[in-house]
Order: sequence, then C-alpha cells, then structure tokens
Amino acid sequence: MNSSGQYIEIWNQCLEMFKKNIAPQAYKTWFLPIKPVKIHNNVLTIQVPNKFFFEWLEEHYVDILKAAISKEIGPTARLEYNILIDHQGNGFPRKETAETSGNKKDSHEIVNPFVIPGLKRVKVDSQLNPTYTFDNFIEGECNKFPRSAGLAIVKKPGGTAFNPLIIYGDVGLGKTHLAQAIGNAIVEHNEQKQVLYVTTEKFTNQVIQAIKSNALNDFMNFYQMIDTLIIDDIHFLSNRPKTQEIFFNIFNQLHQAGKQIILTSDRAPKDLTDVDNRLISRFKWGLIADIKTPDLETRKQILLQKAKKEGLELSPDIVDYICHHIKNNIRELEGVVISIVAQSTLNRRMVDLKLVKDIIKQFISQVDKEISVENIKQLVAKHFELPVDKIQGKTRLREVVIARQLSMYLAKTYTNSSLKTIGDSFGGRDHSTVLYSLKAVQDMMDTDIVFKDTVTALEKKLEMTLQDS
Repeated sequence: MNSSGQYIEIWNQCLEMFKKNIAPQAYKTWFLPIKPVKIHNNVLTIQVPNKFFFEWLEEHYVDILKAAISKEIGPTARLEYNILIDHQGNGFPRKETAETSGNKKDSHEIVNPFVIPGLKRVKVDSQLNPTYTFDNFIEGECNKFPRSAGLAIVKKPGGTAFNPLIIYGDVGLGKTHLAQAIGNAIVEHNEQKQVLYVTTEKFTNQVIQAIKSNALNDFMNFYQMIDTLIIDDIHFLSNRPKTQEIFFNIFNQLHQAGKQIILTSDRAPKDLTDVDNRLISRFKWGLIADIKTPDLETRKQILLQKAKKEGLELSPDIVDYICHHIKNNIRELEGVVISIVAQSTLNRRMVDLKLVKDIIKQFISQVDKEISVENIKQLVAKHFELPVDKIQGKTRLREVVIARQLSMYLAKTYTNSSLKTIGDSFGGRDHSTVLYSLKAVQDMMDTDIVFKDTVTALEKKLEMTLQDS
C-alpha cells in the first residue's frame, strides 16, 4: 500500500479504534494532536509535537498503536514518527525520525525531559490529592473570598477575571487545600480539562534537568498543553532567574491561550523579593486573595471535622481548650487530633482534659494560664471604677452596659468558656445576648478609636498575666 492519498483515511480509521478503547481525556490529549504525514511500503509516518509526546505514546499506548495499524494496513505494518524539535533552541523546528518500539531492536532512544521521579510515573494531567475538596474545606470569614473565587473558576476555568488567581497567607492556613480543591472540582466537572498541580520546588528541579538534558523545548511544550496549571509556593522562585524566565514564557503562553493559572504564596506579590518585575506585573493581572488566620468558631469547625474523620469524639470543653491554644496553624490542629488518637489507642489513655493539656504542651512553648470569667470581670470593673455586681446585674446604664459587653468579649477571647457559660456568669443571660455583645464591642472598636484603645490596654494587661504564668 503506497498511495499517499490513503494515509489520512487510514489514520482516521485508527482514531476510531482509539476512541473506542481509550478514555476521552487521554484520547484528546495524546491522539488528537497527532498528524498523519505519509504512507510508503506499509510504513505509516505520523507527526508528534515533541520527544516527550513520543516517549509517552511508546510507554503507554504502543500496543494499541501496533494493533490499529496492523488491522488497517496488514501484519507487516510499521509506524514511524516525525518528532518536531527545536534545533539548538533557536525557535526553528526540525524533524527527528523514530520508529515505534513495537519491535524493540528498532527503537530509537530519546531522553525524557521529565526524569524526576514521580511526574512520569503518575498521571501528568493532575497530580492532585483527591482528599483536598471543597466538601471538606471549612469556610469562614478568613477564607470566604478566595473560596468564592475558586468556585467561580470551576464553572469557567480561564474564562473569568480571576486569571491568574493568587492565594496567599501564612503557613498552615489551607492555601494548598483550596488550590487543589479547585483543580479537583475542575476535573470532576470536565474530564476533558488537563489539570496539573506542581510545587515550585519540583518545577525548578524539572527546569534544571531539562536544561542538562538539552530538552527545554520539550519541557515547555508539555506545560503549554495544560488547561489549568496550579503551582504551589511560588515565593520559592526568589533568586532563581532562569526558572523565572522559563515560567514567564509558560505563563504568557497559557494566559494568551485562555488557560487557567492558580498560584499560592506565603506573601502578597508586591512583597515577593528577588522576583522579576515582569512576573510580578503578570501576577497582578488577575485576582489576589489572602487567607487569614481562622477565628475561634472556624477553628472549632475545622477541629471537629478532623476529629470526626479520625473517629474521635471531643467534648465541648476539650474543643474550647484546644482552639483557645492553637490559634494560627490548621496543621497544628490536625497534629493535635492525631496525637490524641495515638495516645488514646496506643497507650489506652482516656480522652480527657488532662491528656489534651499534656499534648498541647508539645505544640506550643508555653500553655496559657487559665484566666477565669471572674478575673476578667474584676479587671474591667476596676478599669471602669464600677462594682463587679453591677456589671453582672440588670442595670441598663450605658457605662455599665459597655463594661458588661466588653467583659463578655474578653471572656470569649481569653477563656475556654462556652457562650452559655459566659451568659450564666452575667446574671443568667442566654447565648444570643453574648453574641450580640461580641458584635457590639467589635462595632465600637471599628468606629471609636478611644474605645479601641481601651480594649487594647485591657488586652495587654491580660497578655502580661499570661506571660507571667
């Protein structure tokens, strides 16, 4: 079969076979980009974008390729590749020829640009942790904004104003969880989308290896195939000019093609040091959203969720104690839960407050002194020059009401007491009254500088009490 007019028809028949036997996403990624070139003496020549593409086909799909061409051409059929490569990086493509490794002795060895363990052996279209989802990402005021942006991206990746999306915040606040939750949701809603998660460290190592292997063009071609690229800890690009240059080019190609880019960082783009200004400028094209330290109620929800996952039941007092002491790092909350499970199962210890206090000491350098609601009432009463019984009584005089509300606010902040316990300490008021007082104090702090200074002064006195413990 030597007719050059038949190679397209033959390849189309092969595609029909591939479509029936290969997952849709894999078919779209690894077969649709292939172009038939010619057929001569039962040798079908196809063109592939780069060496990595060739190697991936040879490693994962050589059997079905061989079966397809044998069916369409005959048992003596062979497959030959034209591999587009960049000649010495000058931007002018040339072709390199290789035969299928269906016959190993005819195989042409090509260096794979992804030699780093992990990337080539797993699905390169995601590398996402399937446990990071929106379902188990606890929403609070601390993360509501970036979470909402992520949900909008899921509906239309690359098609919103949130491109790129930069999620930044301190260590252990859930940046990686949220970024991967977006990626997992995109894959779930559209299996055709190529999603890739990679850390900046791994990306940098891949760049180094690609340069050493003279395979930088293959490396860039691969990344430009991605529909949603998620890069974690982008601040590690600092002092890496070559990696920044490569990422700058990939960023531009993806953005111009309407692909989605999601980045995480431990600081805002404007605060990144030793990063090319061109990159900083592009980071600002989309949405910059920060994740803040979770408030007490959000920490409690996170703790209860992690405890439930481990089959652990925690009493309200224990939850209050843990969340009062672990304030800034969600990973530490998870660590406390794991430690409780280990101590209770391996050492057969009862999960009580004593056990939890012993564990907490391993996570923080100094466990806060127990401050009671009574201590706080006395401190506030002294400041306002009022009797304690007036603060906890029924008097509606403005000065007394403010002192009472402030006492409740500080009690909620500096003690492990529940809303009900605090309310009971102020003449049997219910939890809704306590909640109203907390909001009232926060509103006054936002609008009254003098009052805010008063609160700050009282907080400093309490902090000093803790430090002296």
